[in-house]
Amino acid sequence: MLEARKKISKKEMKEDKLVTTYYKIQNLFLENQARILIGVGVVAVLVVAIILYSNKRAGNNQSAATMLAKVMPLYDESNYKEAIDGVPAAHIDGLKKIVSEYGSTEQGETAKIYLANAYAFTNNNDAAFEMYNDYSGSNMLFKATALAGKAGILESKKEYEKAADLYIDASKVTKSNPSNAEYIVKAGIAYLKAGNKEEAKNAFDTVKKDYKNMAYMFELDKYLSQIEE
Repeated sequence: MLEARKKISKKEMKEDKLVTTYYKIQNLFLENQARILIGVGVVAVLVVAIILYSNKRAGNNQSAATMLAKVMPLYDESNYKEAIDGVPAAHIDGLKKIVSEYGSTEQGETAKIYLANAYAFTNNNDAAFEMYNDYSGSNMLFKATALAGKAGILESKKEYEKAADLYIDASKVTKSNPSNAEYIVKAGIAYLKAGNKEEAKNAFDTVKKDYKNMAYMFELDKYLSQIEE
């Protein structure tokens, strides 16, 4: 006589499903073991590469900072030609070399601003403009300096409207910049030279309203009188 089939409980069904799932996953792993291990290896290589790259960038930034510290006394003493090219006999690398080798680091970006200034001070305006334009560092004051530097060069070429717009852009980079009033006044003067009296007046009115204690206040009436002529 046949025995009655034992009824499977819900608990046993769940346990059976877990066992089945476990073996399915195990078989899937065994079938794809090579691919999985290769994938894990690729991820490990990428992690190591990222760490090495980060360490290299940090090292490069430190090297740029060391070189910049050595050359800055020349810049501060207005020895711009030596600051640009360096003084090999004194083991001082120039700003040009720092930018060339470490321009992608934050300290290299800083060197770009000083190199651009040095070019401007030595009347190499095209090189200065290119270097200002190339700045992409995170320092907001330097970003404003780069915009104002380009504006000054365009103004020297009598491209007054473009220069004025860049001066305004420079004044908007950060509210904490002590040079903002100067930038806006320069923008107003450039607009005035371009014949754009409306924008010139807006610039001068902005300074009178927002920068009441600035040294440029005494100049504004002179320029505003030119607008009313």
